[in-house]
Amino acid sequence: MPFVLLGVRGGKREKLTQAARAGLGLPPARVLDWCEWLQQPSLLAASLAQPCVFKIDSPGDDARVHARLMRLGCEALGRAVPRLPEMGEIAVSGEWFAGLSLALRRVAAELSALPHAQVMNVPDELLLMTDKLACQRHFAARGIPVPRLLGPIEGYAHLRAVLDEHDLQQVFLKTRYGSSASGVVAYRRNGRGSEQATSSADLVQGQGGARLYNVKRLRTYNAQADIAQLIDLLAGQQTYAEAWIPKPRHGNGHFDVRVVTLGGQAAHRVARVGTRMMTNLHLDNQRADVASLLSEKDLAVLEHTACAAAATFPQSHVIGLDLVVRKGRAHVLEANAFGDLLPKLLWRGHDTYAAQLQGFASHEA
Repeated sequence: MPFVLLGVRGGKREKLTQAARAGLGLPPARVLDWCEWLQQPSLLAASLAQPCVFKIDSPGDDARVHARLMRLGCEALGRAVPRLPEMGEIAVSGEWFAGLSLALRRVAAELSALPHAQVMNVPDELLLMTDKLACQRHFAARGIPVPRLLGPIEGYAHLRAVLDEHDLQQVFLKTRYGSSASGVVAYRRNGRGSEQATSSADLVQGQGGARLYNVKRLRTYNAQADIAQLIDLLAGQQTYAEAWIPKPRHGNGHFDVRVVTLGGQAAHRVARVGTRMMTNLHLDNQRADVASLLSEKDLAVLEHTACAAAATFPQSHVIGLDLVVRKGRAHVLEANAFGDLLPKLLWRGHDTYAAQLQGFASHEA
């Protein structure tokens, strides 16, 4: 059956998908480029005219797609279109998510009239996972353990008030629609008045005011003025706070685990080991074998929690889940609708792309 991918033509994800299909002896996927579809909406129905398997992939960091989604969102919300972000600038706002929501609702409407298309990941579940705060609330309401949610943060002063209210000294702050640690801040303070914020956000002062840029090397801020400005800027992109969950130690660092579920079952898994607060692999952290780091009891807890979390998204064949497992208990840090970009990570001899293609075919059969 033909395979249609809504993605970024020529991007890493498309190349890995095509390589996986070639390795399985399958014909190349038909690629509908996000930007081309947003320009010509009729392309989607034409691409899905025949029975096929359809996967919605990430719009990625394609600046053209970001700009079009921003325009769509601003039109829907009746707001002026802001300036476009510079390369690497952190600028994932409610307007962007409104544009993505409108685009994916259009996809959902098209799919409702095309029952012959077998969909790997339905639009409404993709949107729920992209809204990190809503997703964590979704999990909590269904009994999936997550870090204690402290709600949206309006700025630095509000953060301090929330910490006082809950008698906490350290929290994680996350941008509601961010990904790959973009805009994440590990904040802590002590009774002597010292405070510290660690983030992949680089605070850059310019003529037009301060801006934030993603960097691979985590930045640590100790001056109150810098910390206040950092958090105030991120609060403008809808930041929320959650309690800080300690990660288990390994050597000189600590780790969490990324699990990819396929058809609701835990498949690929990798420990992400780092010496700083964020363990995302693109931040120069290291991979490690999960089985060598967790006891049999913790491995069982990991699989059980991942499967339980995936079961709350029954129409998403592929999900990336980040979890902390320690002392016989697992917490889901977040779900990632596009969490399969883990090159060369194998499960039963196949990478994430080959395994999901095989698994979806057997699941549908």
